[in-house]
Amino acid sequence: MEPEDPLDDELQELRKKRLREMEQALFRSEGAAVIDVTDATIGGMVRAHPYVLVDFWAEWCGPCRTVGPVVEELALEFEGRVTIAKCNVDENPRVAAQLSISAIPTLILFAHGQMVDRITGAYPKAQIRQRMQRAFGH
Repeated sequence: MEPEDPLDDELQELRKKRLREMEQALFRSEGAAVIDVTDATIGGMVRAHPYVLVDFWAEWCGPCRTVGPVVEELALEFEGRVTIAKCNVDENPRVAAQLSISAIPTLILFAHGQMVDRITGAYPKAQIRQRMQRAFGH
């Protein structure tokens, strides 16, 4: 009987890891869409959808990177009931100023075109979900 080759084990582990990554990417691509909004598009989007959550974020913001995946998971949970959008405040300073966003991440919840709640900071998914249910009634 030949001894096991450690390179074979390492190759097998790399294959398993790559397969998991591909499955996760497929899951994300099949999930609910998160809409990117800008200074020019946010007003129309908020008016066009009855219930909207907008995640205001920036590339350099560590807490924003924590909240981003949570927002994507909530988009799956609330698919068909709440429209989820993201707005990069560095690229869209006008809307950030209009909404007085002074800290990020900030999640703003809109119902029928009106702001109904604001969540500033990196909160756990359960707390964000609870605030969404309270604001939107689902």
